[in-house]
Amino acid sequence: MRGVSKSKGSRQMNSNRSQNGKTGFRVSVEPSGMERREHRRHDLDQQGIAVERWDGTRRVGKAFGRIVDLSAGGVRIRTNQTTVRPDQQIRVRLELPNYAGITPFIYAGEAGLEPKREWVGWMAVARVSAVDEEQVDVAGRLVDMEEMDRGMLGLYLSTQPLAA
Repeated sequence: MRGVSKSKGSRQMNSNRSQNGKTGFRVSVEPSGMERREHRRHDLDQQGIAVERWDGTRRVGKAFGRIVDLSAGGVRIRTNQTTVRPDQQIRVRLELPNYAGITPFIYAGEAGLEPKREWVGWMAVARVSAVDEEQVDVAGRLVDMEEMDRGMLGLYLSTQPLAA
């Protein structure tokens, strides 16, 4: 099988090979079958959840795309804004519906902890992949999310279907 090599005790898959044969990013599977990802990805494509690019100065969002998959550490968004490039930082606003009685985020206000459905923060773009002539998938890490929100988002996502 092209791009897959077997070594002692683990399998490695080359997920990014350039034209000149140099190897890029490697993903490996542990012998026990455990994933090496820090956060599991969950498929939210069928829910059509919109993402906005957030202008913090004006406190207004502009349509950016929709969530394809989401983890407690990052997001993949399908958009028609093809000018996005890797290594950019984009301020985004995510608003997720409550699900199974679980709120995706928490607000620590004066009255204590309160549930909230939205998060505004920075996404560090890691990868941009063309879907077709008009759309791209933009994937990146949610870099400034507080640990309480990351934990709540992980709990919320545990009720959602896993991504392939």
